[in-house]
Amino acid sequence: MEGSIVVFGGSGFVGTHLIRKLVAAGERVISLDLKRQRETLAGVDYRIGDVRDLSGFTVDGPVKRIYNFAAVHTTPGHPFWEYYDTNINGAIEVTRWAGACGVGEIVFTSSISVYGPSEETKTEATEPKPESAYGYSKLMAERIHRIWFDAQPARKLVVVRPAVVFGHGERGNFTRLAKLLNKGFFVYPGRKDTIKACVYVEDLLDSMDFALAQPDPAITYNAAYPERYTLEQIIETFRADHFPAARLFMIPRIVVTGAAAILGKIGAGNIGFHPERVTKLVRSTDVYPGVLTARGYRFPYNLKGGLARWSPVTDIAVRPAAAATPHVPAYGQQARPGV
Repeated sequence: MEGSIVVFGGSGFVGTHLIRKLVAAGERVISLDLKRQRETLAGVDYRIGDVRDLSGFTVDGPVKRIYNFAAVHTTPGHPFWEYYDTNINGAIEVTRWAGACGVGEIVFTSSISVYGPSEETKTEATEPKPESAYGYSKLMAERIHRIWFDAQPARKLVVVRPAVVFGHGERGNFTRLAKLLNKGFFVYPGRKDTIKACVYVEDLLDSMDFALAQPDPAITYNAAYPERYTLEQIIETFRADHFPAARLFMIPRIVVTGAAAILGKIGAGNIGFHPERVTKLVRSTDVYPGVLTARGYRFPYNLKGGLARWSPVTDIAVRPAAAATPHVPAYGQQARPGV
């Protein structure tokens, strides 16, 4: 189908990378976000607007696909009501607009937060049990998009639950980790075997293309490398290829959990550090991409390859990365979850 592609939340980290990819493929792109774009690409129609109110948002001609990336997502960092206000009302408004404009395809980015915290391996078959306002709001937004899908035959819905996404411009966990290593040290927060599911931003986009190409009219999948890297493996990959001089230390877990308890009692806002963020340091996000692997999908790179591609464009001063093989181990050799 000919027509435009609309990206809600196009000025964000993933949206910026997606728009760059769409433009390179010759697509006509319209981006709507509350914030100005991080970069301006020729031919892209950038709009400033609120996803919670699309009453004045119009597009000339047909729209062949919507990417809904718009969300309040930093956790912690917002009052509970803000997650629900934007993430749920935004989903209602986007699907309403899609229905009114006859759009037949939506790609919606949810989150692995819908599963809730647990040390057990989670696949798409795992029952969602969110505990945070962000997780609840994303799960409800998934169901709103599903209502849109069920309302009419021949529609296509892709719901992706990304793990930690890293890459140029992410300003999140991997950037904070790299900055510490760049200063010459890293402190393990009580344990090294915490599993931290992750994926490089370009590999995330590649998985979306794969999901769109599947015959399933609706598909929900986890976006994470299947190797299920531990924190120690992530740190050692960083060190081996980028920060060889960084020194490693360990803080006893009781100190980490004790700090979280103290911060909760005295009030996080008083010192600018949140107890939830401390607690998250020792919790695994063990998420496996069961739907993708069952369909034969192989990520084009792995953690090592992702870091190698990120290194030349990051603002962090790192030495040139060692050559990384653009290949993941054979799936039969990977540790698969027993679910």
